[in-house]
Amino acid sequence: MPGVLSTIPQAAETARHIRVSYSYYLGVPAPLTNGGLNEHGVAVRDIWSPSRQELKDMTPRDQKGPNYSDLARIVVERARTAREGVELIGALIGKHGYSTYGGNSHFIADPDEAWVVIKFAGGRGLWVAERVGADAIRASRPGYIGIVPVDEPAREDFLYPDHLTELAREQGWWQPGTPFDVNAAYGDGKLRHDGVAWIEDEMRKRAGRPEKIGLENMMWAVRTDRLTGDTAGYGQVVPLHHPRHDALRLLWHTQIGAIAAPFVPVWLGVTQVPEEFRQHRYLTSGEDARFIDLRHAERDGGKTLSVVPQGIEGTRSANAVFKRLLYLIGQHHETYLPEVTAIWEAVEARLQDEEARTTRTAEILLDAGEAELAGAMLTYVTATELNKALTLAETLAAALEARTRALHGIASGGQPRNPAQLW
Repeated sequence: MPGVLSTIPQAAETARHIRVSYSYYLGVPAPLTNGGLNEHGVAVRDIWSPSRQELKDMTPRDQKGPNYSDLARIVVERARTAREGVELIGALIGKHGYSTYGGNSHFIADPDEAWVVIKFAGGRGLWVAERVGADAIRASRPGYIGIVPVDEPAREDFLYPDHLTELAREQGWWQPGTPFDVNAAYGDGKLRHDGVAWIEDEMRKRAGRPEKIGLENMMWAVRTDRLTGDTAGYGQVVPLHHPRHDALRLLWHTQIGAIAAPFVPVWLGVTQVPEEFRQHRYLTSGEDARFIDLRHAERDGGKTLSVVPQGIEGTRSANAVFKRLLYLIGQHHETYLPEVTAIWEAVEARLQDEEARTTRTAEILLDAGEAELAGAMLTYVTATELNKALTLAETLAAALEARTRALHGIASGGQPRNPAQLW
């Protein structure tokens, strides 16, 4: 991603939050995040949203300002509501600029409302946000917004800068007096991609049933092999509600794409993450030229010293374990995927019961003023269940490898086999 580093004022105190960090994407400086959940119940997720080619071409090589990861992190650090998160993004872009490799979006939600925010390439500070209706079904894959009622500036369900339409009018991408389709003007013109249309329709079917949409449906949507594969860095489902104590907010987390890992509850009140789920050298950018050894580091000022502590690297890498299982599943997914999915769903059914008991126990402790005890218990349950899932994945991987060797042999060339995906 072209651009130059810049600085912005930091918040004196940030909200407690939980998020996943990673080390590289298209040259964006690490650490990166696509979002998470904070103590106020604000959840944010980044997803790409391609801008039209002309905007990409006019993006300055020396662009500066927050990028998609910075904005996601800042929202979970500072926002108390979803709308405040949108306004914060708009204010930051207006004051400090915006850096992008070609357009991005954020989905920001709290227990009361949700917003889609699109940021466009071009270096012109162009962005737009739409509030999602209470009964709407909306997927961002990529993020999209269509008609923006620019002739009704008082509308409360859209936010955008005053100059939103200027460039489109100047370039002939929009004619005043006609509806302003922001996707046609500044986006890729596709609006709902095939994957979006399919999953939105599937979820509408579920919403039409008497039982509506529950946690299991959301897990299915994130896991379905029609959308999820190796490109899914991880999976998360966030129940949006207001518990009596902020420590009891939680997200359901899979360490990689959910077809090869179960959703495990992770509470906001945990005090540490298991070593196996921390940063390892696997998937850390630049580690191919570093060592857990001081021999070269003493001569080059530490440039070749690994950024991962030796003790952490001595533990299992959850990413590596689950990725191994993913690749074994993919080779013969017609047989293996239904079997593994059934196991994950059984694990998650048990964990839903465990989550309810653990949350209730922690609630009683917090009501009694025993925050330290509650935190210790939440940390213990989270770590125990994450590592149980990891051990189960190792067992499944060993079994699938043995079956693959005996029945098919280990493939050593050719194109990879995976379920067909919609994009």
